[in-house]
Amino acid sequence: MRPDTGGELLRTALRDSRPALWRIAGWSMVEALPALLYGVLVAAALDHGFLAGRPATGVAYLALLAAAMIARAAATRAMFPWFAAIVEPLRDRLVRVVVTGSLGRAVWHGEPADPSAVAGLTQHVETVRNLISALLRTSRQLAVSLIVTVVGLAALAPRALVLVLPPLAAALALFRRQLRTLAARQRAVVRADEALARGTAEVFGGIRDVVACGAQRTAAADLTHVVEEHGRASRTLAIAGGIRILVVLLGAQLPMVGVIVAAPWLTGAGGLSAGQVVGVLTYLASSLEPALRSLVTVVGTWGLQLAVTLGRLAAQQSTPPARTGRLPVPAEAALEADAVTFAYGTTEPVVQDLSLTLRRGDHLAVVGPSGIGKSTVAAMLAGVAAPQQGRITVGGVCLDDLDEAALRAHVSLVPQEAYVFRATLRENFTALRPDAGDDVLDEAVDALGMRALVDRLGGYHAELTDPDVLSAGERQLVAAARVYVHGAPVVILDEATCHLDPPAEARVEEAFAARGGTLVVIAHRISSALRADRILLLDGGRPVLGGHAELLHSAPSYADLVGHWMDVRPRTPDRSQPLRPRMATPATK
Repeated sequence: MRPDTGGELLRTALRDSRPALWRIAGWSMVEALPALLYGVLVAAALDHGFLAGRPATGVAYLALLAAAMIARAAATRAMFPWFAAIVEPLRDRLVRVVVTGSLGRAVWHGEPADPSAVAGLTQHVETVRNLISALLRTSRQLAVSLIVTVVGLAALAPRALVLVLPPLAAALALFRRQLRTLAARQRAVVRADEALARGTAEVFGGIRDVVACGAQRTAAADLTHVVEEHGRASRTLAIAGGIRILVVLLGAQLPMVGVIVAAPWLTGAGGLSAGQVVGVLTYLASSLEPALRSLVTVVGTWGLQLAVTLGRLAAQQSTPPARTGRLPVPAEAALEADAVTFAYGTTEPVVQDLSLTLRRGDHLAVVGPSGIGKSTVAAMLAGVAAPQQGRITVGGVCLDDLDEAALRAHVSLVPQEAYVFRATLRENFTALRPDAGDDVLDEAVDALGMRALVDRLGGYHAELTDPDVLSAGERQLVAAARVYVHGAPVVILDEATCHLDPPAEARVEEAFAARGGTLVVIAHRISSALRADRILLLDGGRPVLGGHAELLHSAPSYADLVGHWMDVRPRTPDRSQPLRPRMATPATK
């Protein structure tokens, strides 16, 4: 279940940081010692030291207070590594949330890409990171100081609490009640910030068109309106923030006045000494008033910014389509597309009314001009993208009704952008099948023609500390081996060999075809189409399915495409050399 609110998002992001939070809580108690001992030690220094004619005793009590302050400084220093242990990983977790959400809306739900997600990634995540750091350092200390001040007052002069607790409770209740209003105003400011960023980007991104059309005044008026809205939202928030002054007056300064006015009663019928009255005032002036003032300021600004920003991040999340988990799927089950249509946003469909049946042993090549929708077909057949119309099934079960494990056990997609991670070569090969033995790895390496590469790297246990040392083609071979080892019955190669030379590409495709499963190749060379049993042509209209010779005669666009692929001669002027296939432009996803 994904987090639905900012609070749940933060708890999820901090789940692994609980040990660090407990250590911070422990050091916070040490850090609060001066706030706890202020009044008690000042009263003791006066009553048992200076007023009793024993200045050395008074100095000793003040020395204890100084020692408590030194302990506070040491505790503050000891907490900084634990702050870092919480704050630094938090950014990575939040970035993962935003990236997953942005990609998920495009991949899982077919929504158009949102350029403002980049601003959310850079601005909101950094804002949360900075606010968490600031709040851990400040509000934590202030809240603890507020609590221990009340505890110290209760220990020093319980009767004085009647003058302190009622107005303090009323002030906190008033502040809590106003937080909802402040939060609404803060959300308005954040929305105004985002609107200002979008508006500025739109105008300056299209500044040449603005000038060419003579629309400078219109663009300036639009931006002026956005700026004014931002200003109004900021002013409204500042006015609402004035409640903090009233909270401090009510919660800290009113009790201070009450203790001063009631001092004769406190030292008489109340039974307090002069030192205890001074100690109570010390608690109020040195601990309660600064802590309350800072706390309402921090919570009313940073805390609200954090809550609102987390809410915006939580709103950017996305969930994959629900899968009911029907298991298992027979290895020989056919993969079928029934009247499938897919479009990005409100544009014309890139795939329209596609019907196709792929049985075990089938070898299909998908061809078409760049940007026509070939990779979209691959994504839908792999269950990565869901069609807007029609359905794709395996063994009669809709892909959406398979849980992730069942889907990936049956269909593997090898994309053009091969991913090799920092680990051993074995771990890269066995990422999808961790229990694979050397015999399985040997079969994959030999079938794909990778033995020389494996030997050069140092064998299966070689550490790939820097995957960039591999060429693009070598990375594609590693990704292909990973899927070969996995052994899914259906393999889809989405231009997964575009960085290989034709012989190496042929070996990879033939190796997957020889496994006996189903192979779908998004072709970028005519040779890939010639190796396939059937060819699916995408040319902007309804997809056309057939063999190479059949399509040459019945589909003019296929003949044009073949001619484009074949019409490339070597750079040397030797005309006796045979024609060579040319790699087409990689397809737009």
